[in-house]
Amino acid sequence: MILFPAIDLKDGRCVRLVQGDMAQATIFNDSPAEQALAFERQGFEYLHLVDLDGAFAGKPVNADAVKAILEALSIPVQLGGGIRDLRTVERWLEKGVERVIIGTAAVRDPDLVREAARLYPGRIAVGIDARDGQVAIEGWAKIAQMSSIDLGRRFEDVGVAAIVYTDISRDGVMKGLNIEATLAMAAATSIAVIASGGLASLGDVARLLEPDCARLAGAITGRALYDGRLNATEALALIKSRAHA
Repeated sequence: MILFPAIDLKDGRCVRLVQGDMAQATIFNDSPAEQALAFERQGFEYLHLVDLDGAFAGKPVNADAVKAILEALSIPVQLGGGIRDLRTVERWLEKGVERVIIGTAAVRDPDLVREAARLYPGRIAVGIDARDGQVAIEGWAKIAQMSSIDLGRRFEDVGVAAIVYTDISRDGVMKGLNIEATLAMAAATSIAVIASGGLASLGDVARLLEPDCARLAGAITGRALYDGRLNATEALALIKSRAHA
């Protein structure tokens, strides 16, 4: 299992939101590149990055901050937020992003996902953000008339590398992951699923290492790392010890 530290970009800074509300943004670092490098030094092997402003604008907004992060790191980066056309996918991959995450466009333009996955095998993920089982889009500002499970199944067998599944009600509120809904998504499709939203403690990491979660590819953690509820060294050591058990 891969544990992804998250950096959310707003106005060029590293922030965390509560349930996707841009009005509830806490600034954790004015230098996202420094924060990314700190995560790499702690031993993380893959960074999760979101252009929050881009998710609302429908196009990349924090490109300078993303570029600075890419230049600073040697570990791979997956990026979501504002990726709505093939040219944007191509540009980010050319600039060094390992994997792009398509969210809103996966609902509105599923052919984009199919074509991107065909052109860039293993480098396209779908971001599925759910509120009460329904898909949220445009930076979680709107609810699409589609269930999260149906969206996941839409991309079966098209070559998508992963689904990043986020329960919005859990995001940023430190109540733990929605394991039941995440496992339901994993059971509904053969695509690798990454859990997101609410990971709050070492206990949550241990829960992800239980046998029923073996089908999950990883999990994303944000606020818990920033406020010290989750110790990076302990979490990574636990994952490593279970891998060798």
